[in-house]
Amino acid sequence: MKFLVASDIHGSAQHMSQLIDRIHDEQPDRVILLGDLLYHGPRNSLPDNYNTMTVSDMLNSITTPITCVRGNCDAEVDQVMVKFPIMADYAVIHDGDRTMYACHGHNMNWTITLPDDPRQVILHGHFHVPDLCQEEYGIRINPGSVSIPRNNSPHSYMIIEGQSVSWRDVSTGVEFQHANLL
Repeated sequence: MKFLVASDIHGSAQHMSQLIDRIHDEQPDRVILLGDLLYHGPRNSLPDNYNTMTVSDMLNSITTPITCVRGNCDAEVDQVMVKFPIMADYAVIHDGDRTMYACHGHNMNWTITLPDDPRQVILHGHFHVPDLCQEEYGIRINPGSVSIPRNNSPHSYMIIEGQSVSWRDVSTGVEFQHANLL
């Protein structure tokens, strides 16, 4: 399966529009959203073209199946705006013989809650930095941030297909980082 993974949209209509373009270009089997969809949060600057109503309309226009988890900036009232479930703390996704756990990353104790399996994948956002880290309990992967990247990283999303992980610039779809899974 081909998964498009994105996180930390934070209400940016400009970057959400670019992500919609990438979803159309990539034609994934499933979109995985790792939280912080609408609100920018108290410690973040207002993202470009901040407009939560427009972003919720764009999210609702996605016809590809979506798995979404709640971020630390998502509130119950946001669920009123979005037509798919967004309030789960985590999701379990099976891809062949690989298990992927999706969460935002702000409140998960990886070593206690997950079984030991170095092949499992833990998808998380929250830090706004593209990253892959092999841990004893699995592979942690962060797609970076659609709208408020940190550490000089680009506005980004990620494609997981087979054993390949590709981080891509949300404005162009151009790959800037690649890794292979076990």
